[in-house]
Amino acid sequence: MAYVKKGSQAIEHLFLVGAGIDSQILGDYEIIGQLKQAVKFARERQFIGASTERLVNCVLQSSKSIKNQTALSGGTVSVAFAAIQYIRENVNDLSGKNILLIGTGKIGRNTCRNMVDYLSTRNITLINRTESRADELAAEMGVQSAPLEQIEEKAAAADIILVATNAELPTLLRSHVEGHGPKLLIDLSIPCNIEESVVGVPGITLINVDELSKIKDETLQKREAEVPKAKAIIAEHISELMEWYEMRRHVPVLRAVKSKLKELHTSPLFSQLSGQSIPCTSDMDEQIQQVINGMATRMRQQNQGGCHYIQAINEYIAAN
Repeated sequence: MAYVKKGSQAIEHLFLVGAGIDSQILGDYEIIGQLKQAVKFARERQFIGASTERLVNCVLQSSKSIKNQTALSGGTVSVAFAAIQYIRENVNDLSGKNILLIGTGKIGRNTCRNMVDYLSTRNITLINRTESRADELAAEMGVQSAPLEQIEEKAAAADIILVATNAELPTLLRSHVEGHGPKLLIDLSIPCNIEESVVGVPGITLINVDELSKIKDETLQKREAEVPKAKAIIAEHISELMEWYEMRRHVPVLRAVKSKLKELHTSPLFSQLSGQSIPCTSDMDEQIQQVINGMATRMRQQNQGGCHYIQAINEYIAAN
């Protein structure tokens, strides 16, 4: 595990990524799942050694501690979830509301999952240009789907409409919603895919990405304030990893000394020095282990090479 010291920056980077600090989105823990999958894949093919295993476990423990002890992952940082947060805070009695989601790409899929998970509603209809993709997601999430040809009908019946398409021209038009009662429209698209002229239509509230980003910005400021706490936790776990590494580095020497002490115990020289012939017993094993433990501690604190070996022999002889 020589790379522990030589690659200290890479190791720190892994801890930072695992904590969600050095990630595309501050506080995002999605990478942890990917790390677990990668390690599982490598372990099944016997590409993971004890050192890498220990490193990954330390990263996972550090990540868990940060998640439990800080607010680094609190709040809303994705547009998809910011939309859910806005609905939760501004719409009363969702149980009676009809929701239409137009677009089932990456953002649309995340938005649908978030609505089911965090709004506790399945009164959702999905529409997508490729109808099979909407059908597939609807079946997976237990919601409804409809063909693109029914967009005007479904928009008229909806109380909340979210648009997550990537079209060059507006997908949701003024004619789809005007005269059909109050509606909350949320445009998750860049550029906007809801016709601008809906602004000013009586009963229509339009929220776009810029307004949702304000929710994200406030969250990011709160998360940034948690970074020093998270880094302090990382420093503790890296320190523990280095202590383990130092111990592991001395294992061959400690094993050799332990073996020599057992040989010494049964040698004629030991009988002469101690004045008695002592057979191998559990007490002898315990005494040797105590000597080895003391030697290991000194090797971590000092670097005296063979002096530790001589001292271990002296201690064992003195104990008998």
